[in-house]
Amino acid sequence: MSTFQDYVDTFDNESGYLNWAAFGPLSPSVRKEVFADADLLGSGRPSSLSLVAERIGQAQELVAELLGGDADDVTLQSSSTHGLMHALFGLSGAVIASTAEFPSVSLTLERASTASDRAIIPRWITPEDGRVTADAVREALDDEVVALAVSHVDFRTGYRTDLAALREAIGPDRLLILDAVQSFGVIDVDYSAADVVVGHGYKWLRAGRGSAFAWFSPPAPESASRPCSPVSPVRRPPVCSSTNSRRQRPRLAPSP
Repeated sequence: MSTFQDYVDTFDNESGYLNWAAFGPLSPSVRKEVFADADLLGSGRPSSLSLVAERIGQAQELVAELLGGDADDVTLQSSSTHGLMHALFGLSGAVIASTAEFPSVSLTLERASTASDRAIIPRWITPEDGRVTADAVREALDDEVVALAVSHVDFRTGYRTDLAALREAIGPDRLLILDAVQSFGVIDVDYSAADVVVGHGYKWLRAGRGSAFAWFSPPAPESASRPCSPVSPVRRPPVCSSTNSRRQRPRLAPSP
């Protein structure tokens, strides 16, 4: 039996299920490991807890392998939105995003702007057919723009953005922040064009909810890798200390 056939045989859910873009039924291997970990956690033994904690490093390595990056640059998240918060709440300047974006991008950008006392300024664009193309982005660029936040696959139309073209359009000194929830695990693409990639395992990876991640390329700003609360009462969100990533990253200089 081929390796591919072994994989096909793991799809033991009801025939005809087509709602993968909303939720991928858990694979048998995931269900098996979840039950095994539940038994370990049920014991309360330190040795059992340590075994379950090893899953963190394993998950980082697997995500990094799929992204073609380094496990040290992967942080695990409860949702992809939290990963976007990490990326957006530490910035200062204008951030381009489409008015047709999924709320995880648009609402997070608005909240980052409010929490930063408008240090972060949304630069909304309304491209034709809602497609975020390189030409549409170029029209919105100026010296104040520090980042572009975009979904890799549009949730309404299925349109897939051209990452290489967007990278070329914004140049090397601006951040390309990518929401890859609708593509990660099903589309083979070079993610190295992006500076930040957030995703989740509950769709195409069949890993269940709570299996999200954020990958920060080494040039990404240090503040983008630190979780900050969107409801912080202070004028600027504080830099928080909790992160799974061990590498410190330099802040990008604004584009000249």
